[in-house]
Amino acid sequence: MDGLDRIWATWRREYVSGETGEIARASEGQCVLCAVLDLRKNQPESLVYCGEQAGVILNAYPYNTGHVMVLPYAHVANFEDLDVDCRQELFDLVSRSISAIERAYAPDGINMGANLGQGAGAGIPDHLHVHVLPRWDSDTNFMTTVSGTRVLPESLESTLERLRDAFE
Repeated sequence: MDGLDRIWATWRREYVSGETGEIARASEGQCVLCAVLDLRKNQPESLVYCGEQAGVILNAYPYNTGHVMVLPYAHVANFEDLDVDCRQELFDLVSRSISAIERAYAPDGINMGANLGQGAGAGIPDHLHVHVLPRWDSDTNFMTTVSGTRVLPESLESTLERLRDAFE
C-alpha cells in the first residue's frame, strides 16, 4: 500500500465534524455547561462527581485523557460572584480532582487553571470553570506539533468510569 500507519479514533467523529451530540441538543440556547450540570438530576452517573453546590465533569474536548472541569452549579462568570461556601467546595473539588487523576492515571504532572473572560481564552466565559488535567513528560508529539491533532487513547466513557471510581 502506501506505507503509512493509520490511527483510528472513530469515536471522535462528533468533535471533528463540529457536532456535539446529546449535550448540544439538550442545551438548545442554554449554556452548555448548565445543560451538562442539569444531567445530575436524571443522570448523575454522567458526571464525575456531584457535590452540594459544585460538580466535576469531563471536558468534552479534552487536551489529554482525564481532563476534567470543576464548576459551580450557579451560572456565574467570576469567583467573587460565588458565596464563600460554594467557593470552598469548588476548590475542595479541584483538590479532590487532582488526587483522583493521580490515582487513576499516575501522570508526571498536573495542569490546573481557569480562563476568566474571553480575552483569557475562555471558550465559555459566562460559566466559571476550573480545568484540571494530567500531563506526561512525553505528551507533546509529532501529531500535536505538526498536525495540530491530539490522539487520545481512551474513550470519554472509559475516562468517566475510571475517574468516578478514583474519586470515591
